[in-house]
Amino acid sequence: MLQAGIVGLPNVGKSTLFNAITSTAKAESANYPFCTIEPNVGVVTVPDERLYKLQDLVKTQTVIPTAIEFVDIAGLVKGASKGEGLGNQFLHNIREVDAIIQVVRCFDDENTIHVAGKIDPLDDIEVINTELALADLTSIEKRKARILKQVKAKEKEALLEDTVLDKIQNLLEAGTFFSMSNFTEEEIPVVKGLHLLCSKPVIYAANVSENDLATGNDYVTRVQEYAKKHGAGVVIISAQIESELIELSAEEKKEYLSDLGVESSGVERMIKEVYDLLGLRTYITAGEKEVRAWTIHTGDKAPAAAGVIHTDFEKGFIKAEVISYDDFIKCGSHTKAKEAGKARLEGKEYVVQDGDIMTFRFNN
Repeated sequence: MLQAGIVGLPNVGKSTLFNAITSTAKAESANYPFCTIEPNVGVVTVPDERLYKLQDLVKTQTVIPTAIEFVDIAGLVKGASKGEGLGNQFLHNIREVDAIIQVVRCFDDENTIHVAGKIDPLDDIEVINTELALADLTSIEKRKARILKQVKAKEKEALLEDTVLDKIQNLLEAGTFFSMSNFTEEEIPVVKGLHLLCSKPVIYAANVSENDLATGNDYVTRVQEYAKKHGAGVVIISAQIESELIELSAEEKKEYLSDLGVESSGVERMIKEVYDLLGLRTYITAGEKEVRAWTIHTGDKAPAAAGVIHTDFEKGFIKAEVISYDDFIKCGSHTKAKEAGKARLEGKEYVVQDGDIMTFRFNN
């Protein structure tokens, strides 16, 4: 399952946001550092209204959305890479996730202490990014020492890895963010295999007060400019508002958000941003048994999509019957879509599109 880690300095609204995301109170929210010692994990379904429209048409009782696992990781502080605070443990937890959501404080509140004594979101970002980079540099040094013997023996794989390690080390020491575009096709699998913190996609969750949710503020603008330069995503959220939405019905929630000048909750926008940043898409299976969403990567072909359901589907793939979501809704059923010529059979080279409704044919 996809995993996103929520990180940030102490008292930026991290645990409040986690509570809102998971609609639980598992993560204690308190006005002091390190109130979250063990990472809290919550599984959240991905909002997708299409599933419920299909449910009405195929007349099933069961809808199964896709899900994301959010991990609330205790507040980092300066020096975490050297074990300050509870740094080593936190950094290990971040290493396990697919994407990092960095909560950044973009609100003033004299009643909530800031660990640095002032509100400066870019300073906060730099503290965390520096700690992640320092932790990666330590990992690189250890890895270089481990493969030294193979490098001296001129083993091909070790030489390639050593080149990659040198390249990353130079980038990090220069304070440069890196992405896969910095590496050759041959080097990319090596980079991914290192599971470095600085190679993970980042979303900055700009945590604002209720009054700034619709339009943001000067703090948010600075975060957006920073993120744009570094290929990161930004979502404006109000952790406090998100925690209040938990108690409301769907209709009340919609009305409340409308009054605040926004169409969807920050959590919903954040999940969408995670999907976009990781290049993820959804296809759907729809029948009397269930309507179910399945997560794939952009560019995945039909056999790989089938393999998400079961590896046997991929191995024995013959064809996929495909109906676009819009065509299915217009026609109202599989049968009517076929009659209207909107159902088509696709082979192994078909690139699955977001919202495709698929039925697979395969050999057992």
